[in-house]
Amino acid sequence: MKSSKIAVVGGTGPQGKGLAYRFAAAGRHVVIGSRSIERAEEAAAEVRRRAGDGRRVSAADNASAAADCPIVLLAVPYKGHRELVSGLAPVFAGKLLVSCVNPLGFDKAGAYGLDVEEGSAAEQLRDLVPDATVVAAFHHLSAVTLWEHEGLVQEDVLVCGDDRTAKDEVARLAVAITGRPGIDGGVLRVARQLEPLTAVLINVNKRYKTHSGLAVNGVVHDPRA
Repeated sequence: MKSSKIAVVGGTGPQGKGLAYRFAAAGRHVVIGSRSIERAEEAAAEVRRRAGDGRRVSAADNASAAADCPIVLLAVPYKGHRELVSGLAPVFAGKLLVSCVNPLGFDKAGAYGLDVEEGSAAEQLRDLVPDATVVAAFHHLSAVTLWEHEGLVQEDVLVCGDDRTAKDEVARLAVAITGRPGIDGGVLRVARQLEPLTAVLINVNKRYKTHSGLAVNGVVHDPRA
């Protein structure tokens, strides 16, 4: 699947657009999806300018983007997640779905993780689309870093899922961003810890006025991965 096209549902948002740019710059064909085709076209134009190769970036509504690609990355706000996924479930069936959705709340004390009935947004996605393969990844990458940082991002991507082959494929996608494969963090239920960890980084960033990231020490990557 190394040459497969990637749909980014929610590709008009900062994180989705940043991920689309990184994949396109690495030579992957990316389809930016949105509820609004006009917004998708605007985001695709920005990514084309940033990536420097317009042939690798196209735009479509969410359903058309997902239908056209075997790999679908969801970079949408948690609010409305259930409704959006339920509406797209028929076209999501049979796909590799990559969830980087963070169920977060914000108040005067800062960011915090929301309780999710299914345990996590990724598990909610799996339950709503049982005929798809769901992997959780890319939660902790700063949208600002993805879009503005020159060169590889000096962070690690944690990957969770129940299908080893699918996890390995998503881990290889991380090479486009960090220069090394993502790290296997366990089965999909671990997304319950993975998703709200983003709140910790947001609070660190606010306190220290930075764009902090996550790096895991002690892992030796297989050069064949």
